[in-house]
Amino acid sequence: MKYRSEIDGLRALAVIPVIFFHAGFEIFKGGYVGVDIFFVISGYLITTIIINEMELGKFSLINFYERRARRILPALFFVMLVCIPFAFFILFPSDLKDFSQSLVAVSTFSSNFLFWSESGYFDTAAELKPLLHTWSLSVEEQYYILFPLFLLLTWRLGKKWVIILLTIIFIISLSISHWAADNASSANFYLLPTRGWELLLGVFTAFYLQTNKFFKSKNINQIASLLGMSLIVYSIFSYDDKTPFPSLYALVPTVGTVLLILTAVKGTIIHKILSFRIMVGIGLISYSTYLWHLPLFVFSRHVNPTELSSFLLIILSLLSFFMAYISWRFIEKPFRSKVSMNRKNLVLWLSSFFSIFILIGTIGHFNNGYENLKINYQFSDKEKNNYQLIKKAVDYNLYENMFDNGDCQFWVRDVNNIKIDRLESCKDKYKKGIFILGDSHSMNFYNIFSKTNKYPFIIGISQGGFRIHNPNNKDQYENFIKFVDLHSELIGKVIYHQSGSYFIKGKFDEYEPSFVKNKFNDIIYFPTNVIAVTNYLNLITNRDIETLWVGPFIEYRRDPKKEVTKLSEINSKTKDVFDRLEEDIKETLKEVGFENYISFNSLYQVPMNPMINDCFIWRDKDHFSRCGENIISQNDLFLSNIDSLLDF
Repeated sequence: MKYRSEIDGLRALAVIPVIFFHAGFEIFKGGYVGVDIFFVISGYLITTIIINEMELGKFSLINFYERRARRILPALFFVMLVCIPFAFFILFPSDLKDFSQSLVAVSTFSSNFLFWSESGYFDTAAELKPLLHTWSLSVEEQYYILFPLFLLLTWRLGKKWVIILLTIIFIISLSISHWAADNASSANFYLLPTRGWELLLGVFTAFYLQTNKFFKSKNINQIASLLGMSLIVYSIFSYDDKTPFPSLYALVPTVGTVLLILTAVKGTIIHKILSFRIMVGIGLISYSTYLWHLPLFVFSRHVNPTELSSFLLIILSLLSFFMAYISWRFIEKPFRSKVSMNRKNLVLWLSSFFSIFILIGTIGHFNNGYENLKINYQFSDKEKNNYQLIKKAVDYNLYENMFDNGDCQFWVRDVNNIKIDRLESCKDKYKKGIFILGDSHSMNFYNIFSKTNKYPFIIGISQGGFRIHNPNNKDQYENFIKFVDLHSELIGKVIYHQSGSYFIKGKFDEYEPSFVKNKFNDIIYFPTNVIAVTNYLNLITNRDIETLWVGPFIEYRRDPKKEVTKLSEINSKTKDVFDRLEEDIKETLKEVGFENYISFNSLYQVPMNPMINDCFIWRDKDHFSRCGENIISQNDLFLSNIDSLLDF
């Protein structure tokens, strides 16, 4: 296969935005599309190699797997090996347990399944997983296993039928991906069936170039390559975590990549750009760079109690390139050479590391992240005490611990899941019910409100991200309006509550900006979402149902798992942000004439100190722990003020 310098440049174009995206530079909010670019490139290169060898009758499955192992595993295993001591000394035991599980999953090419089962790619928790990025390697590895077998089975049918079958698979994969973007977003992001079509775009490109030459027209190549580059650049800077992805939206960067492979030939502006020495150099080490960058960011975030500064993030980004060169020079190159590393030694080395990772990972899983070892040999007496308190607080799954008294206080994710017979029975016993709507903060609030025993008929209809202004939740909130129209006789009052973080933005228009950076002037109030809430609640009010919006509470905005050494109070700047937010919300509500609002702080003043009576009141950065809920629900001031909610 003839070397194409622009392909290495294209690799650089893929890896750079991924790094800056994971660094948190919001201008690169769509930088995750770099992975999709890699998928297309991989599909193209691998297919080109396979079909050329099959044409010559020289294709060997064993040799193919050996080449893939030489290319992928040594650098990957080296990074994993380096990560282990840092993980042990830095990570909280529960996080170390997760890391241990990822060691096993990565070693068995199944990390995409693990991370799919744990959380979404864009979740806050996801950014603290050192090996999260290996999901894409698992997708590729699964492709490397299946695709050659497919070609071996279908090659005798002829290229025409191979391409027809691949086209059918492509259409099915893309269709499922587009559907799953709204219906099974996490699985859609992580799994091969919904990612396969991106690899197949590269496959089709390889088949095309195998029988066709590059376009001879300079104008066509110039225009098409500029268009391809434009599509990639557009997706990098225009997409964000709200973009349904992958879906038809993913066609923009992937088709752009195909255009570059087909038309970014010598004589074009894009070829010159991609063939710059620095681009080719970054492309050569792009794989190792991809492997190194996230562990560096993640471990640094675990060490620092506040958000990383932009300067430090740049330093870490540069360090990832340096470490990439080291591993490329001393790990990748020697292992890829059959002279310096024959097959027997390759198998010996890789199987040894495989065994080590499986062993360490398995022990870490069954020993709860080496908990006893860390407690006995790493923690001081004070840290041991703090650890036990924090562990009890953070070991709290909201979804598994929603309050249900077996009678008329219960919670559902969606109003359509409510059994009307149960509601009618509750109405007969207690009159009309109180319905609490909102996001995960509303789940906290429902638990608190229910545990007060102030009202016997309370229904929580809430879930994480379940906010009125979130376009992904449009259907659920419209369903509740329909429910109101059909069953208004069951509804006494509706209370809405959500996170305040989504009423403010950072300077790059990101939600949930980093409050603790001490960059107060970078925080921008975003009234549009406030107005969206009032507009919706007015729809309910207009149906003669009493509605009330309970405003946001001041959030901790610190990771409890970093508080073992010292239990920090809420950052004063964070409090300032939320205090100002409260004023801004009230000013907006005054302007639009919305009166049914009550401040959470008027019901209960969240303490600056996270510890109350041996209870760490926070589960994470912005949710109360189980004991935190209990303390608030039984607080004398809260109990006396809660009557205002019942009589609004």
